[in-house]
Amino acid sequence: MLPLPLREAYDYRVPDGMELVPGDFVEVPLGPRRVIGVVWGPGAGTLESGRLKPVVRRFDVPPMTEVGRRFVEWVAAYTMTPPGFVLRMAVSVPSALEPPKPMLAYLRKQGAEPPPGFKMTDPRKRILALLQDGPPRTPAELADEAGCGVTVVRGLAEAGLLEPVMLQPTRLGRPDWRRPGPSLSADQRAAADDLRARVASGSYSTVLLDGVTGSGKTEVYYEAISAALEQGKQALVLLPEIALSAQWLDRFARRFGAPPAEWHSELTGAQRRDTWRAVAKGEVPVVVGARSALFLPYPDLGVIIVDEEHDSAYKQEEGAIYHARDMAVARAHLGGLPIALVSATPSLETKVNADSHRYARIELPARHGGAVLPDVELIDLRRDRPPARHWLAPSLRKALTDTLAVGEQAMLFLNRRGYAPLTLCRACGHRMQCPNCTAWLVEHRLARKLQCHHCGLQQPLPHACPECGEEGTMAACGPGVERIAEEVAELFPDARAAIMASDTLHGPRAIQEMVESIGRHELDIIIGTQVMAKGHHFPMLTLVGVVDADLGLNGGDLRAAERTYQLLHQVAGRAGRGERPGRVMLQTFMPEHPVMQALAAGDRDGFYQLEAEMRLEAGMPPFGRLAALIVSGEDPTLVERVAMALGRAAPRSDSVHILGPAPAPLALLRGRHRRRLLLKAPRSTQVQPLIAEWLDRVEIPPAIRVQIDVDPYSFL
Repeated sequence: MLPLPLREAYDYRVPDGMELVPGDFVEVPLGPRRVIGVVWGPGAGTLESGRLKPVVRRFDVPPMTEVGRRFVEWVAAYTMTPPGFVLRMAVSVPSALEPPKPMLAYLRKQGAEPPPGFKMTDPRKRILALLQDGPPRTPAELADEAGCGVTVVRGLAEAGLLEPVMLQPTRLGRPDWRRPGPSLSADQRAAADDLRARVASGSYSTVLLDGVTGSGKTEVYYEAISAALEQGKQALVLLPEIALSAQWLDRFARRFGAPPAEWHSELTGAQRRDTWRAVAKGEVPVVVGARSALFLPYPDLGVIIVDEEHDSAYKQEEGAIYHARDMAVARAHLGGLPIALVSATPSLETKVNADSHRYARIELPARHGGAVLPDVELIDLRRDRPPARHWLAPSLRKALTDTLAVGEQAMLFLNRRGYAPLTLCRACGHRMQCPNCTAWLVEHRLARKLQCHHCGLQQPLPHACPECGEEGTMAACGPGVERIAEEVAELFPDARAAIMASDTLHGPRAIQEMVESIGRHELDIIIGTQVMAKGHHFPMLTLVGVVDADLGLNGGDLRAAERTYQLLHQVAGRAGRGERPGRVMLQTFMPEHPVMQALAAGDRDGFYQLEAEMRLEAGMPPFGRLAALIVSGEDPTLVERVAMALGRAAPRSDSVHILGPAPAPLALLRGRHRRRLLLKAPRSTQVQPLIAEWLDRVEIPPAIRVQIDVDPYSFL
């Protein structure tokens, strides 16, 4: 099997003297080039031996396990993606197949004396002192610790005072499961014991760890990790966003004495190479990562944890379209190991599975350490109106004043980056739109630019309207976090405020520094997006204000109410996590909406019951099946023609319905025109064979791409 968009494996000949087993990583010829492949099994035998090209070489890494190969095939079949394309996610770092290059290091040469005229400067003396009784060190390490340049180290080596040695790269320290964890409450101990027993059993089970925000779910599932390490097995923890990892990594290192291996898009190529190879060799006991960490080559996985399992970031929307939570459950089932889905606000799919006893459930109903859940108040913006061209209602302003007066911290949440979501001309009404996407350009005043958050296009703020040419008429409409920060600076000039958003904090290091700064109470007011909505613990943060609680309810998305409830519940959970009680204020034009009523009443299960009844009546997931076909191309006429042909050829029956074709809400994305068709069927229906037969009836031109999204989450 080659990591290319191919639907079947290719046959090759095994040269004399080469031993191969299924799962071996090999290099093979493909046309004029050489590519990496994985031995999948016996050849089909349909070609004469003389026509088969020979395998070039076998890489010296452990073979991909049978479970790993079955997982590739399962994901490919479920998502209707070529197996080779899924394999590419599992062989994402080809350089990791080569042995790592040894590193140059130095020891102090025993008995060596400085040559005549060689001056022993203070930096040289410090380097020799560092190497007096210690292990070999690399030149960079020595220079860093001695506070000098690498040339000083080289000078000592050239003088014969240092002895060069070659070292193999080593992994970080191994997490120690024997280290005692924090004292757990009775509920936490019962939950931890349940998880430990599941790991010890070495058999498949899926359990929902359902606990309110601040209940200590992380410390509980650390016990499952400890149980896996005790058995000599590996553990995988999936986190939805890299932003969550900073505090998590600190807590893990305190608990186990060493950090886990990380896997996410911010790693360097060298880090990805070393981590992939170390995971394959079983040298990494614990991996924490984004959804792609699921495809690493684990030889002996003992438990999977999916933290914040409800988060939509687990859905991969490009390439092979899959939901990492669902694929993680499949990986656990194939490998015969337990998986824990962790959330204070489970997805409706997971909750229904737990309610029907398909999944087990462990509950943590109370916050740890005696902290209580915050009070939630609704601010009716129809009555409690902010002043003109301002966005904070009088009651929220007063709450901010009271909070700052007693030395506590406040958070203002608005899930909208930049300064304003729309810029238009007051003279002619022209709106600044992305030329490549069906999306308005977002103003980022701090960076003095307009930006498309879908394709990344940027352009300077215009001095004059590009449509009518009038100067000074471009106006920002609606608030983003930058505009809220401007209002905060106007209202509270002495308060220490900062913006916490993905485009102001670049990478995990910046996020960690911001989190630490908040924890040290170096900030009074934090204004941010969903980057700060979950996973963080700030004991002095007692007030959370949501500027536009209605924002996620717009757009007609199937999961709009569910996602809005989950996000606002998580945001509210940042308040009152220490000894001081918390307060949450939601600004809304729809206080009567079921989402707002459930949040104010603290009635999570009531909201889920209502949402489930509506979905059941409509036959929508999790009580029905959906699959989307997205037709895209650069020629809108050709896209429309293919979409219409698919519409005419669609399968139809009393139970299977086809919606569309219709323009996608983002009808133009990154320069490609898009049409959508949606297949709706009963839950018992296997949609993949239906779609395969459907696509076989229509000839798709090479210029057109048809993406298949089984179980769509986004309808853009």
